[in-house]
Amino acid sequence: MGDERVESADEGIARAVIASSANAIVALDRDLVVLTWNPAAERLFGWNATELVGRRAPIVPADLVAEQNAVLERVRTGGPVSLRTKRLRSDDTLIDVVADISALRSEAGALLGYTFVYHLAEEDETARDHYARRDRLVRRLTDVVGDINAELELPAVLDRIAASLTELTGADAGCFVLIEDDERLRVVSSHRLPESMRGLTGDLRSSLVGKLLRTGKTVLLENGDPDGLDELIWSRLPGLNAVALALAAVGSRPYGALYALFASRKVGHVELELLELLAAHAGIAVGNALSYQEAVRQRAHQRAVVDASADGIAVLDEQGRVQQWNPAAQEITGFAADQVIGGPPPFPLPSPGEKLTTQLPSGRWLDIVAAEITETGEVVVDFRDVTKAKELEEAKDLFLATTSHELRTPITVVRGFASTLDAKWDNLSDAERRAAVHTIAERANSLGRLVDHLLLGARTGADELKVRLERVDLAERVRAATLGLPAFSDRHRVEVNVGELPPVIGDPLAIDILLDQLLENAFKYSPDGGLIHVAAWAEGDEVVVVVEDEGVGIPAADRERIFERFVQVDSGDRRRFGGVGLGLYIVRNLARAQGGDVTAHTRPGGGTRMRLVLRAAGAADRASVLMSGLGATCDTPER
Repeated sequence: MGDERVESADEGIARAVIASSANAIVALDRDLVVLTWNPAAERLFGWNATELVGRRAPIVPADLVAEQNAVLERVRTGGPVSLRTKRLRSDDTLIDVVADISALRSEAGALLGYTFVYHLAEEDETARDHYARRDRLVRRLTDVVGDINAELELPAVLDRIAASLTELTGADAGCFVLIEDDERLRVVSSHRLPESMRGLTGDLRSSLVGKLLRTGKTVLLENGDPDGLDELIWSRLPGLNAVALALAAVGSRPYGALYALFASRKVGHVELELLELLAAHAGIAVGNALSYQEAVRQRAHQRAVVDASADGIAVLDEQGRVQQWNPAAQEITGFAADQVIGGPPPFPLPSPGEKLTTQLPSGRWLDIVAAEITETGEVVVDFRDVTKAKELEEAKDLFLATTSHELRTPITVVRGFASTLDAKWDNLSDAERRAAVHTIAERANSLGRLVDHLLLGARTGADELKVRLERVDLAERVRAATLGLPAFSDRHRVEVNVGELPPVIGDPLAIDILLDQLLENAFKYSPDGGLIHVAAWAEGDEVVVVVEDEGVGIPAADRERIFERFVQVDSGDRRRFGGVGLGLYIVRNLARAQGGDVTAHTRPGGGTRMRLVLRAAGAADRASVLMSGLGATCDTPER
């Protein structure tokens, strides 16, 4: 009884194996009548078991019957046979199959029938291609690992790892993220991703790397849209549909993770296997690079610092002679290494622990510090170019002094006349009162214009200048700006030559400021009078406005400098002409914010020609287009 139960259980297992097989299994008796027709056979040939069990299966094409008979004869007299052939489906289509045929015999060896195991021939080809591709990739992995291990500098190793991701897995992009303090992730290298991604950080716990660490696995495939750092990575590759990542460990500690990003292909187990293998080798390569870096620091820390530093660095021996002179030192001072090595440095040295600021004969300013290496008696001198900082400091001092002077003058006048009116109102005639009030109004207007310039200059310097672009009648603006000029000065003649002009794209308020400032400068910088000539014309897709004067002119070397903040032609001009040197700085930034420009030229015969260019409005331009030419974030500046 027990043997019968065991035999029944064995038969049940055998039937389950046949039913669950991925290959089509067909058993025939000696007369080729179907005994077994498993579910895989139903899927492959289209007939179900109910239709064929107890019948001959109509799957052998007529022209291949002889072939089957010959094969069955070989099976009867020999062993199993495997062949590639064709078979018919229920819809009369022919399919290429591989058939493994063996004899079905009793325990005594008597022939009971035949067993056929079928699968599609293309599955063999796919498997062969799969294994051939895997072998090629594994061989390539060996080469890649050799290349990675040939690199000893850590950044180069990480960049090579990121590039290898795409090469081996077929990913569309890849990156390497570093685990920092067991809390944060940082992108330290990437391939086929924007350079701006380097340095991106995210929370480890909410990331895919955190999920991978929690699972205890070494590789993870994720589809969908993760959060945090992964969301940033996801957004950098349009169409991204899958992220595969693997941990790279240095020693037994997770060091980082490799991200393989897929947008144009599916991810299979071969890609994951290669990613896992690459991650393992990456951990070894990173460990080697870290060890190399530590060895370099141990053996030649001084030279590594000297050569890699962006600061100028000199190493002096005990006698104060230069032994090392890095490239930055040559760039900063203008002295090549062979000019200074063996002699003293070309600048004084500070006392230990102090900083010395000194100026070279070339005009450059240096901040210098020095430290002694007690083990060797050598002195390391670190210095950097602070010329721009000194110039900025001087410009600020000059700005404060100039602004104080410019503010003090109108305020003093206003205060004086106001005090006079307050104390002597009844003793003044109407004409004297009107003259005093007129003077106060003029000085108040001057003060207001100065404050406007300071505000515009501050906004422009903070990249907060905004313009609202629309179609503008430039001819009307020029005429309005020059309408009262003939009566402005009895020493100047004003000539305006403006014909029909196409509309331009610009901000009406900004254009008024531009024209007013250019005209004001023309009068201010031609104190002896002369002709002020204003002209405008169309030139291709642009409209040009020119303001010329017969004044002091601008030296060729200063034609660009005058558009910087706090700059006039020379220091004496501030006292001669007044102002804080912001007018043309504002003018150029306003012009560029509207897609145009302002340039300065010498007028033939003497004086200055200022040339303003704005874009002509085309048929496709829309009115009231909001645009910031300087990355603006604040409101349109008011006059």
